[in-house]
Amino acid sequence: MRRNRNAKIVATLGPASSSEQTIRTLFETGVDVFRLNFSHGTADEHRARCEMARRIGREFGRPVGILADLQGPKLRVGRFAGGAVELQPGEPFRLDLNPAEGDARRVNLPHPEIFAALERDATLLLDDGRLQLKVESFGRDHAVTRVMVGGRLSDRKGVNVPGVVLPISPLTEKDREDLRFALAMGVDWVALSFVQRPEDIEEARALIGDQAMVLSKLEKPAAIDRLDAIVQRSDAIMVARGDLGVELPPERVPILQRTIVRTCRREGKPVIVATQMLESMTTNPVPTRAEVSDVASAIFQGVDAVMLSAESASGKYPVESVAMMDRIIREVEGDAHYRMLLDANQEVARANPADAVCAALRQTAHIVSAKATITYTSSGFSAMRAARERPEAPILSLTPSPRTAARLCLVWGLHSVQSGEVMDVNSMTDLACDAALREGFAAPGDYVVIAAGVPFGISGTTNLLRIARVPEH
Repeated sequence: MRRNRNAKIVATLGPASSSEQTIRTLFETGVDVFRLNFSHGTADEHRARCEMARRIGREFGRPVGILADLQGPKLRVGRFAGGAVELQPGEPFRLDLNPAEGDARRVNLPHPEIFAALERDATLLLDDGRLQLKVESFGRDHAVTRVMVGGRLSDRKGVNVPGVVLPISPLTEKDREDLRFALAMGVDWVALSFVQRPEDIEEARALIGDQAMVLSKLEKPAAIDRLDAIVQRSDAIMVARGDLGVELPPERVPILQRTIVRTCRREGKPVIVATQMLESMTTNPVPTRAEVSDVASAIFQGVDAVMLSAESASGKYPVESVAMMDRIIREVEGDAHYRMLLDANQEVARANPADAVCAALRQTAHIVSAKATITYTSSGFSAMRAARERPEAPILSLTPSPRTAARLCLVWGLHSVQSGEVMDVNSMTDLACDAALREGFAAPGDYVVIAAGVPFGISGTTNLLRIARVPEH
């Protein structure tokens, strides 16, 4: 199964996509990576969906990526005596640690770490930013605020504290349990929510080790302030536009998306754009024109993947949503301006052997009109560095590791194939030519350009570039 596009599709599995037949159809229609959202669903449901996705990948002889998305800390107010209250603009409202049910004057906020980080005149957003409070005074166990934007506030609604770095770990006890479970299932990627600092990634990596790759979700303004360091320490990045758009003015989100994407492309780290991409298809069989343009804009920026959330997890049209995403990507990538924009935004290669080889891979493939660029990789490093260059010719990534093959399903342009071990350059060249022929990338007599690392089997040693011609016999 060869995808005739470079950008990848991530689709969330949920109640609307929990049967094996639906997952198979989603895979056939274009899904490259399945997301398991640990904010919803039971462990048994996640296990069953993961096993079905793996089984379907084996059935088609194509690796499939599995992304476990951890819930992260959820900051919420307590409960109200009547279930909800109406907050009036200009009125005072108190938040405190008192567990008693709230009323129109106060409510429990069971997060002392918020009070510890507050400053006078700080803004608190409630219920996805629908209500806004301004802090007038505070102590270790309370905050007195003034209602700036009022409205109805009901039990357990979320709280956002924009502009404040909260002394909170991105991993709750629930996340740690979910992480142990996800790693035992053998997921390929772990998405880390509530990232504020580079140190948050190191905390997660200490638990994950080399069992999976770490994807940082950028949804807090504090993370944007440390963007370069967070991207460098992560294996991939998700632009989580929903939460980002709550804590920041909505008009800033498109600019930040572009900044994040360019930073990731410079560093050679895969980047996903997520949230509300085809939101109307949760209930409608066709998207709005604005949604189509939104997806197209992300593809023109050169993102590695675009993601479906409710559209595929709980919507009425999961398969149609994937099919629409696939059509948008292929249409954009077929436009002449797509290649022009990729080339115009191409970052200069770093002064190291891997980037020098992969930059030469891109240029050499163009000069000899190669039908494919091929990487032979154990860890995925060579393939990711090749993808950073966004070559014109498709990238066929050969690896002896099934784990690496699945992880690379997220990366731009990579057609990932599990292959045998090689011991020398000649056997690697033969393997590459055979794979290009078998997978439909090249015909006898065509040129292919190969990048690899010698000695074989050692991560991060990309140092070899070879031009080969597919044998005619």
